[in-house]
Amino acid sequence: MTSEIKTERHAGVLTVTISRPDKKNALTNAMYGALADAIDGASSDPEVHVIVLQSEGDLFSAGNDIGEFAARAAGSALQERHVDRFLRSLASTSVPLVAAVQGKAIGVGATMLLHCDYVILAEDAQLITPFIDLALVPEAASSLLLPLRIGHARAFEMFAFGAPLPAAAALASGLANRVVPNAELRSEARRAAEQLASKPYGAMIAMKRIMRDTEKLALQIDVELGVFAKRLESDEAREAFAAFREKRRPDFTRIRERK
Repeated sequence: MTSEIKTERHAGVLTVTISRPDKKNALTNAMYGALADAIDGASSDPEVHVIVLQSEGDLFSAGNDIGEFAARAAGSALQERHVDRFLRSLASTSVPLVAAVQGKAIGVGATMLLHCDYVILAEDAQLITPFIDLALVPEAASSLLLPLRIGHARAFEMFAFGAPLPAAAALASGLANRVVPNAELRSEARRAAEQLASKPYGAMIAMKRIMRDTEKLALQIDVELGVFAKRLESDEAREAFAAFREKRRPDFTRIRERK
C-alpha cells in the first residue's frame, strides 16, 4: 500500500486517510489502488463495521492527479487503471461509509461522497465538479446519483458551470448530513462511526444493500468510464491539459467537436 493512503482500525472502525497534502491530496493510480484494497478488505472483514474516509491538510482532495490525466490525453496508457476498481468498490461495498470533508473536494473528491452513507462537512468545505471545464464527463455514477439527489437542474448546473458549492448549500441540498466547525470534524466523524459500529451489523448491511441498486450503479460506472476514456483522447481535452501545463486559459473556439 502506498504511504499516501494510511489506514487504522479500532473498535470496528477502519479509518482511511488520504495523505498527500503537498499535492492537494490529488489521487494517483497507486493511491486509487490502495483505496480499493482498503475498501475491499473491509468488505470481507467481519471485524470492520464502518469505514471513515478523511484526508490530511487544508482540503479533502483535488481529485485525479492532473499529470496522469494529461499523460493519458497524450496517449500514454497505464497497464492497470486502479480508479476503475476504486469506483466499483465504492459502489458495491455493504460496509457503511462515513466521510469527513474539509476545504475543497474537487472532481472525484466530490463525486465519491455520493457513495458515502454519512457525510460530515467542515464549515469551509466546498464541493466542486469541474469535469466540463476539463473537456471530460462526470464519473463514479455521479451522472445518475447527483440528479437523483438534488434534481436535474441543480445537478446540470454543478456539472456544467463547475462553481463551488459551499458546505451550507450542500447540506441544504441533501448532499451532507452535518456541517461542523473545522476543529470538530474528525471527532464528529469518529463519534458517528463508533455509534454506527455499535448497531446490529447484520441489519445495518442488509439495510444498505436494499437501499442501493449496485447493479445499476455498476452499469452507469461502465458507461461513464467508456465516455470518459474517449473524452480524454479528444482535441478538447488535449487543449484543456495543454492550457493547464502552460498556465493559460484554454481556447476551445476553434475545436468543432459534436460527439
